[in-house]
Parts: sequence; C-alpha cells; structure tokens
Amino acid sequence: MKPEIIYLICALVLILVSFIFWICSRYKKCPSDKIMVVYGSIGKNKDGTNRSAKCIHGGAEFIIPVFQSYSYLDLTPISIQVDLKNALSRQNIRIDVPSRFTVGISTEPGVMQNAAERLLGLQLSEIQELSKDIIFGQLRLIIATMDIEEINTDRDKFLAAVSSNVETELKKIGLRLINVNVTDISDESGYIAALGKEAAAKAINDAKRSVAEQDRDGSIGEANAKMDQRIKVAEANSVAIQGENEAKMKIAMSEAALKEKEAEALKISTTAEKIQAARALEESYAAERAAEEARRAKEQATLEADIIVRAEAKKKEMELAAEAEAEQLRRKARGEADAIYAKMQAEARGMEEILKKQAAGFAEIVQSAGGDSDAALKLLIADKLEDLMRVQVDAIKNIKIDKVTVWDGGQGADGKTSTANFISGMMKSVPPLDEVFTMAGMQLPSLLGKKIEENAPAAEEPIEE
Repeated sequence: MKPEIIYLICALVLILVSFIFWICSRYKKCPSDKIMVVYGSIGKNKDGTNRSAKCIHGGAEFIIPVFQSYSYLDLTPISIQVDLKNALSRQNIRIDVPSRFTVGISTEPGVMQNAAERLLGLQLSEIQELSKDIIFGQLRLIIATMDIEEINTDRDKFLAAVSSNVETELKKIGLRLINVNVTDISDESGYIAALGKEAAAKAINDAKRSVAEQDRDGSIGEANAKMDQRIKVAEANSVAIQGENEAKMKIAMSEAALKEKEAEALKISTTAEKIQAARALEESYAAERAAEEARRAKEQATLEADIIVRAEAKKKEMELAAEAEAEQLRRKARGEADAIYAKMQAEARGMEEILKKQAAGFAEIVQSAGGDSDAALKLLIADKLEDLMRVQVDAIKNIKIDKVTVWDGGQGADGKTSTANFISGMMKSVPPLDEVFTMAGMQLPSLLGKKIEENAPAAEEPIEE
C-alpha cells in the first residue's frame, strides 16, 4: 500500500475521532444544585408558539451545536433583610416590622420556566433587590388589612398571610419562599407597649388574686387540720395512759413472781455449785498429780533421747565427713593423674610430630642435595650461619665501657704501639669468620677471600728501571 493512502487513512481516522469527542463534549449534565437552561431552537409549545427555553434539573441534555446553547441558574438560598418602617395598619397606626426572608429559585416545572425567562443572566444582588421590592409591597398590603392586636398576638396568622401573599408574587418571577422570620414589631405611638403593659398588669392582678385565694384556703385548711389533730391526740393519750397502767400492773405481778423463782433458783444453784466445786477441786488434785508424774517421765525420756540422738548424729556426721574427705582426695588424685597423663601424652604427640616433620624435611634436603648427607648438613648449617654470627656479635654488643685509659709506651718489639695491640687483641677475641666456617665443617667461599698463610713469602716488589 502506498504511503499517501496510509497518510490519508490516518488523517480520516483522526478527524473521525476528533468529531466523536466533540459530539460527546456537547452532552451536558446538570448538577443537583443548579438548573440547566437550554435556549435556542427548542421547539414549539402545545399552542404552536415557539418555546423560549427548556429547563432541566437533575438530568442531562445533548446540546445541538450552532442551534442551541445553555446556561445555569443557581439554586443556593438567598437571604434578604427586610426592615419595613412606618407601615400603616388597619387602625391607621404606623408600625415597624423588621424581618428576614429566605428565598430561592423554584424547581416546579412552571415556576422554573418563569425563572429561566426572568432571572437568567441576572446577578445575585439584582435578584435580591427584585425580591425585596416584591416583599416590601406585599408586607404593606398585609399589614393594612390587619389590626395591631392580630399582628402582635396572633403571629401564626400574620406569618401565614405573609407567606401566602409573598410566595404567590415570587412565583411569578420563578422564586419560592423558604422561610420568614419576624424579629420584632414596634410603633411610634407606643400602642403595642401599652398593650403589653395592660396584659402584664392583668396577669399580675390575676396572679395576686389567685395567691390570696390560695392563702385563704390554706389558712382555713390549716386551722381545721390543727383542731382534728388536737382531738385525735387527746383521745390517743387517754387510751395510751389506760393501757400503760394496765401494763404496769402486769409488769409488777410478773416481777414479783420472777423474784420468787430467782431466789429458789439461786438456792439450788448455790448448793450445786459448792458440790461441783468440791468435786472439781478433788479431780484437779488428782489430775495435777498424774500430770506431774507424766511430765517427769516425759522429761527423762526426752533427755535420754536427746543424748542418744546427738551421739548418733555426731557419729554419722564424722563418718560422712571422713567419707567425703576420702572421696575428695581420691577424685583430686585421679584428676591430677589424668591431667599429668594427658599433658605428657600431648607433649609426646607434639614431639613426635615435630621429629616426624624434621625427619621429613631433612629427607627432602638430602634428596635435593643429590643424596649427599654431608652436603645436606652443610646446607642446614649455612641456613643457620646468620644466626650464629648474630650470637657472636651479641656476645660483646652489650658490654658497657664507661672509660678506657691507655698509657702508650711507644712501639713494641713487633713495631706496633700498645694501643694498636690492645685493639687487635680485643678484636681477636671474636672468632674469625673463616674459623666459624671451619668449625662447621665448611670452607669459606673463594669470592669472600682466601686465608693468607703465615709462612707464605711476601710478594716481590717490582723493580724499577
């Protein structure tokens, strides 16, 4: 397929998708707190006239491009302060009625259409002023048809009239009345205040009369109650005194009989008590004698048992101590023997391992020296030669000589001075390197020099011509 055709297809698809998105964007949804007003080419009414607008609340509508458009009406309640002054009542008395009205755009089908036709495009302040004018007019009209007494005392009737008249007029522009709150009613002549004072005075007088009547009824009732109380109390006292006397006589007779019985009981109880006391004393003596004998026997048995038990316990303690000491010595000896045996066994194993390793190492040295054991021994000594030299040097390294005084008496028989002989003798006290190699059974390498024989002839000096 040619590239031009592909580009054309892509362009057509892009245009189609863009058109679909544009068509979908014309489908508008109405929020719950607003009224969507669609205007333009809407259609016709039933009578054949053109419709001015279509109101939608809580739904959606497809807006036809070019032919239709839309706008919103806000359903937020509007609070209006109405301070009506000098309103003329039916009695030709001017009064002030401050109040607050709450209105909002109605969602009723017909009233909603009125709002779309008369309030669409207006600002909130403009709607408030329009509503205030309507409310002012209706309030004056209602006050003019009512007496002050009705307005002041029957507030429900007044508010019902205000709501009915005001809402009827507000519906004509698409609004509905939500709430009415009349704060206070007053007049310049003081008529309402006088009505209040009259009602207060009447209420006070009625209250005072009611209080006086209640006080009178209370006093009469109190006097009657006191009289009945005194009569009843006197009757009760007389009956009580008679009963008390009869009770006292019965008590006296009962007390006399009681004392007689108590005397007889005392006589019998005293005799029995003395007899029982004598018997108890005799039994007490016998019991004390038996208890004393039992106590003496118990103390003797206890003393003998204590001596025997202490002796046996001491014997047992000594036997246990001896056995424990012997067992401890046995364990200690066994432990020391085991420790010594383990230590010697470990040292033997270690020495055996060392000797095995040394023998294996020496065998490898002999093998590396071509099977010559003397050469292998020389290799070992050569490896330790540095340590031997260090031992020789260390022999005189730490000698501290604070002061050396040399009295040089001139040259000796060999032509050397005493100082030279002293230094030479000190240095000769250290074994020469050649002697060290000789003691080790080796010969100094020729690159380190050769030993000069003492009897070797001196080198002939060249004869100058």
